[in-house]
Amino acid sequence: MGEGRWRRAGSAVVRVAVVWAVSTLTMLALAGLLPDFRLQSDDGDSATRTAVTAASGAGAFGLLTGLVWPVVVRALLLVPALVLGLLVFFLNGSLLLIALWIVPDGRGTANPETAVVVAAVMSAVASATSTALAVRDDNAYRRRLYRLAHRRRRGGAARERPDPPGTVFLQLDGVGYEVLRRAAESGAMPTVAGWLGATHRLTPWRTDWSSQTGASQLGILHGSNHDVPAFRWYEKDTRRIVVSNRPASAGELQRRAIELTGDGGLLTVDGASRGNLFSGGADQLALVLSMAARRGRANRSRAGYFAYFSDPANAVRTAISFVAEVAREIGQSARAGLRGDTPRVGRGGLYPFIRAFATVVERDVVVAAVMGDMLAGRRAVYADLVAYDEVAHHSGPHSRDAFAVLERLDRSIALIAKVAEHAPRAYRIVLLSDHGQSPGETFEGAYGLTLKDLVRAGCGLPVPRRAERSRSGAEARDAARDALRTALHRQPAGDGEERPATGSDPIVLASGNLALISFPDVPYRMSQEEIRRRHPALLPTLAGHPGIGFLLVRSEAYGSVVLGADGTEVPVDALKDDDGPLAGFGPGAADAVRRTDSFPHVADIMVNSMHDPSTGVVHAFEEQIGSHGGLGGEQSQAFLLSPFELSPPVPPGVELTGAEQVHRVLRRWLREGEGPQIPVGPVQVSRSDGETEEEIPVDGGVVPDKNG
Repeated sequence: MGEGRWRRAGSAVVRVAVVWAVSTLTMLALAGLLPDFRLQSDDGDSATRTAVTAASGAGAFGLLTGLVWPVVVRALLLVPALVLGLLVFFLNGSLLLIALWIVPDGRGTANPETAVVVAAVMSAVASATSTALAVRDDNAYRRRLYRLAHRRRRGGAARERPDPPGTVFLQLDGVGYEVLRRAAESGAMPTVAGWLGATHRLTPWRTDWSSQTGASQLGILHGSNHDVPAFRWYEKDTRRIVVSNRPASAGELQRRAIELTGDGGLLTVDGASRGNLFSGGADQLALVLSMAARRGRANRSRAGYFAYFSDPANAVRTAISFVAEVAREIGQSARAGLRGDTPRVGRGGLYPFIRAFATVVERDVVVAAVMGDMLAGRRAVYADLVAYDEVAHHSGPHSRDAFAVLERLDRSIALIAKVAEHAPRAYRIVLLSDHGQSPGETFEGAYGLTLKDLVRAGCGLPVPRRAERSRSGAEARDAARDALRTALHRQPAGDGEERPATGSDPIVLASGNLALISFPDVPYRMSQEEIRRRHPALLPTLAGHPGIGFLLVRSEAYGSVVLGADGTEVPVDALKDDDGPLAGFGPGAADAVRRTDSFPHVADIMVNSMHDPSTGVVHAFEEQIGSHGGLGGEQSQAFLLSPFELSPPVPPGVELTGAEQVHRVLRRWLREGEGPQIPVGPVQVSRSDGETEEEIPVDGGVVPDKNG
């Protein structure tokens, strides 16, 4: 054992010496290439003296990087992540200037701009050299990965893998079942292709009506997405708009789910949550939105940034990739415009930076955190990789841009699988998605007015001139007037035409191709009859529009009804998937609508766009040509890719339906490996649809969410 320690110490000294030598040569080369970077005195120095200066500067820079950088990054944890990424170059350049300042005799000088370039190049070269030296050294490789995730294992030597195995759940945000299959068949995802049928089984699962990350991930991690009707909605009792990806809203949704189920979440025992909207009850957090609004020690979510950016070479590499991704998006957008690609949405402004953050910064931080979790031997890890979803919204779910992102995600999956070979326990890697995406031109692009414009027209309220001038806007006005005259039993020529009181302006909120219309001045869910008395033209205008598939409203006579074109009106209890207004929206549509209708915060009017079953096209009510959030097409078809060593998610011939059922499958898999459970007395986990989960044998009371 002592001999092994000396051997490792000797290897470490050799690596430090080699990296120092390479850094010195790099500094000498840059001094020769850059006119504003100097390693000699004004009178000139011998080659030996210049080399000593370079070695001193490289050594000082390396020491400052190792000692000062982690402290600086920790101090900047309150800085927004996007700003922190952009500060990387400035911080590195500042450290180099300090290193040159402490070189004896002041021979090293550089302009601030040049110092930034020199520091970036030296960090990248040092990182590449260190990595190359550690390629064949498993211990060094593991130690480097620990450092990236800010976790150092105690004990040194690797131990044999204990039972039970751990489980890593990687969520590929927005990647639908069919998209995954096509990506594997086309060669875009060779790692996934190698798993399909060989080591893993692919199982589709159908989302709820609200096919978006907020509803799906809340159900998957916390076992309930009851009363989550959309990505954003208006709550009349609290008079506020809930948006799933806002920290305060995410925290409240998580609190409600825990209160409803009496369950801290999927990851309560020895779990880690990385890059998610919700914690799942995990104690180890990085980039978890529901915890981001908390202050003090309870908020450990930002620690993921520190874990990653504490390695300056890593920070520089990610920053360079960030800039490259911004340039890639600008180039792809320009080429799409030159080719005349349709449909299209605007991709300017801050979007290139938002895309680069999702596809580079968040991916790198989350992947590094997952690798650290595996090397630390955690029993369960759940991580969300959002890159594809962000790009597909603006480039289209089947576009070359989106599939290029899938190629890079596949490489991340391969890296995580490789790291699993070095982990102290065996790991089962499960890939899954929270929803898919459906293509299609936006509602505004197809018809020349927004849904809000159409609603205002149906209510007799002013609409923007651009909407009035559009063909669809004129048709909406005519339809609204005709419906109003019919409702008021007036003749077509308006002689002193009456108009009902309009009340307050309606709130119109979009969630992909699902929209919610609420009247804030009415403290309860308005009925169809009340809406018709107040706005006689509204419901006929909406239901008759070609861009709208169906409406859901409450009826005083029938409980609730779904309205379709041509005056179709079907009570919710009588809905069928293959007939009536839901025909063509896929299996399970009727059950999904019925379930949402039972939510306390369902809107006064729920609007789902049209869907063309032959093309899969829908119309998003926001600026997205790849959308999700409602019913129609591939957005409702998510996937589970699980190892054969785990039991099948469902028996043959049974469809896996809803995020809450996926939660029960994942819990079962964790129990199969004796992984994280909620172990306290025979607990029955309540379900919003009246079902209960099977009893879990435990011995105590319910373990609360450690962050609750």
